Amino acid sequence: MKLIDLFLDVVMPPAAIISLLVAFPIFAFVKLMFWLLHLVRPENLRNKVVLITGASSGIGEHMAYEYAKRGTRLVLSARREEMLNSVAERARSMGAADTFVVVTDVSKEDDCKRLIEQTVNHYGQLNHLVLNAGVASLFLFEEAKDTRGFRIIMDTLFWGCVYPSFYALPYLRASKGRIVVVASVASWLNYPGQTVYNAGKAAILQFFDTLRSEVHDIGITIAMPGFVESEMTQGKYISDTGDASLKAKERDAHIGRTPVLPTKPCAEVIVSGAEHKKRYVVVPFWYLGFLPYRICMPEALEWIWKG
Repeated sequence: MKLIDLFLDVVMPPAAIISLLVAFPIFAFVKLMFWLLHLVRPENLRNKVVLITGASSGIGEHMAYEYAKRGTRLVLSARREEMLNSVAERARSMGAADTFVVVTDVSKEDDCKRLIEQTVNHYGQLNHLVLNAGVASLFLFEEAKDTRGFRIIMDTLFWGCVYPSFYALPYLRASKGRIVVVASVASWLNYPGQTVYNAGKAAILQFFDTLRSEVHDIGITIAMPGFVESEMTQGKYISDTGDASLKAKERDAHIGRTPVLPTKPCAEVIVSGAEHKKRYVVVPFWYLGFLPYRICMPEALEWIWKG
């Protein structure tokens, strides 16, 4: 090991702790001031153009309704056109200024490019890009019969966020808009039976945290929900065979002990967080109680999961 590395190994940890103790009170005060400013002056979303992927059901559907109540113009995207049309009709009845449906498979780059192009051609702008499309997995890694499901999960979760962001970036920069990405507490909470899913969500978190440091004129809100009522928690998963469903008894064995949040309040918290320009939204908030253990005592979490 080089002498400089040895020196930094000795000096950096205590120096980091000391500087944190000195700087944190000032940082916390400044952050509180910004929080209060955004609290009393949320973004006016009326007539803003909001694109939502995975809008045919679950969190995406209910985020569409929350944005509709704020008078936005919506672009609803998913693979199931009939369900999208139903969501669009209800969103209009709840106050959306306009709705536009684009059938899209976000795992395909050409579909994502077309989605952004049709949005801008239809409305002339893009203000909020809401990345919600996803698919869950529920199987132990060593029990998987093959790797077919792995690619499906990563293509949908990770690339399904990267592709739309890549093509939307110039339009979001022009409008000084916002990306709202639905990650998960699974991005840092190593819940068993979701190995590839957790990895996909962790990739999303790291990608958008890094993107935030690169683009300073686009806001980024990263939502991290826990278990929420959706088709995923009702049994539609990528199983160990690559199928899109899982038997109820297998599902209950994994998530039956964990409280499941209704979809509507989850969507309300996420959209409100985006409206108030939050960097992160954890819902339910109590999941943050696991974070100190994840950082300081990861063995404790492993013991809980095994129990």
